[in-house]
Amino acid sequence: MGPGPPLRRGRDDKLWQPRMPLTPDGLHYETLGPADAPAVLFSSGLGGSAAFWQPQAELLAKRYRVILYDHRGTARSVRQLTEPHSVEAMSEDIRIVLDAAKSKTAHIVGHAAGALAAFALALKSPKRVASIVAVNAWSRMDPHTARCFEARTELLKKSGRRAYVRAQPIFLYPATWISENTARLDHEEVHHLKSFPSVDVVLARISALAAFDIDAKLPNITAPVLVSASADDMLVPVTCSRRLAERLPNATLDIMGWGGHAMSVTDPERFNSALLKFLGRVSGD
Repeated sequence: MGPGPPLRRGRDDKLWQPRMPLTPDGLHYETLGPADAPAVLFSSGLGGSAAFWQPQAELLAKRYRVILYDHRGTARSVRQLTEPHSVEAMSEDIRIVLDAAKSKTAHIVGHAAGALAAFALALKSPKRVASIVAVNAWSRMDPHTARCFEARTELLKKSGRRAYVRAQPIFLYPATWISENTARLDHEEVHHLKSFPSVDVVLARISALAAFDIDAKLPNITAPVLVSASADDMLVPVTCSRRLAERLPNATLDIMGWGGHAMSVTDPERFNSALLKFLGRVSGD
């Protein structure tokens, strides 16, 4: 998902709590909602921007302490990646943000790459992860997803950033939604290009996702997991989510019939309903 527009907030919005904008090593994060509520950390997909979660953030902040951050290398965070870069390094960034926000544990809502990072953190530091919402995620990359990333990689290398950003909605949204929201997408494209990471960063992040494989370790993730998927996801086949639900010991599977890879954007009402239901159950709210 691309960076997206900045999260909107009014001057008198009391839900927003002032915090230092960066972790000590340069990750941009913000908190939203009551400080004493259960923490919910949102981790975005390949685009890395916290703005992806705009349809969820302020709604959940009425009941939870929402933590938002921009992935390393993207948006408002430091533009250099941890070397060597990996999904495990992405999971370490979640820990860094939790420490900066003074949160010992959190429910982690992750979209694709963000969910993979949550899985990696749950394997390394299970006490930091109260639960996971894995949105259109996988335990090992599917051949179809690999083919899509190969095409996007070649597009970026040979045709440049604008062609890459222009093609991005094809992988994220249903065709009908793209057709009906073309003006919005054209507007967002300008913003995405202005804040686009370096080509090396994007390629390194894609390589990290391609190398990730915890299929054999899924039974070791004992935290409650909502496996959330869209049946018409163009990028990640729904069979990947079915496999997660079958192999994770404490998983609930929720499949939306429509919405594409970025279904939390295209159908936020349906997605938010399932999200709140799950969080209410696992947090005792």
